[in-house]
Amino acid sequence: MTAAHRGSNCLISILTCSRSVGIQILALLLVSVIVSSASAQSNQRPRSERHLDPSGFPWPNGAEMALSLTFDDGRSSQVTDGVPVLDSFNVKVTFYAQPENMLEELELWQKAVASGHEFGNHTIGHPCTGNFAWVRYDDVALESYDIGRMRAEVLQANDEIEELLGVRPVSFAYPCGQTYVGSGTNTESYVPLIAELFQTGRRWLDETSNAPDHFDPAQVMAMRMDGEDFSTIRRLIERTKRNGNWLVLAGHGVGDSNRWGTDLGMLRELLAYVQEPDNGVWIAPVSEVASFIAKEPAIRK
Repeated sequence: MTAAHRGSNCLISILTCSRSVGIQILALLLVSVIVSSASAQSNQRPRSERHLDPSGFPWPNGAEMALSLTFDDGRSSQVTDGVPVLDSFNVKVTFYAQPENMLEELELWQKAVASGHEFGNHTIGHPCTGNFAWVRYDDVALESYDIGRMRAEVLQANDEIEELLGVRPVSFAYPCGQTYVGSGTNTESYVPLIAELFQTGRRWLDETSNAPDHFDPAQVMAMRMDGEDFSTIRRLIERTKRNGNWLVLAGHGVGDSNRWGTDLGMLRELLAYVQEPDNGVWIAPVSEVASFIAKEPAIRK
């Protein structure tokens, strides 16, 4: 074989080998693209299902979700009309009370705490934005507060509740759901203060429940209960079940026929519903649910 023939055969061999390697690389790239595409598709959900992300959290007794009922201000109708209904179903809730408001029915409030209801802090003067006229009248506009004043008033409320009821609050509810003091460049969040002083801080007028593996205990989401009928509340419960979350409902008066009142008929329907084990709802005060979550590691999907 001449040198020319040997060179020609060698060149053909190299080309053949290169073509084979190239095909193999191309095949590997194609497989990689297919696998990546399949993985991406498996991780994507239809837009209509993107709000669904079951937590898989192990709620007590195999429940599908947790529920806490909360009531703000320490209004008399809560203890005269609400507590008897709650106690008839043996359901315990969280009351966020202003100490002064409890004086009118103090004996009933003392009986409520003795029966197992939780009492949280809702400040002394209920500070909210000064855009409310009554807030300016009472001189409790958040825009005029600083962290020092808020700390002093929150601690004063704790002291007074403890003196009246014999319990010191571990739960807090932000008046009006607003979490700031000051205005403009001097605005500060007082969430860190609440995180320092309390186990939980509950918000107001939110649009979602609390994911046990993600929520901030100092900013517990709470949805409106006032003025709602049971069909509306049940829809919130069913949505919470699908995600395995913690739903916190917030109300004010009980039986009051206005937008700041929780209807007694709705409350009875709700309590009857959650008492049925097949409905998969664990109902407990805020501090009890928060403590349970803290002890049980959330299961991430």
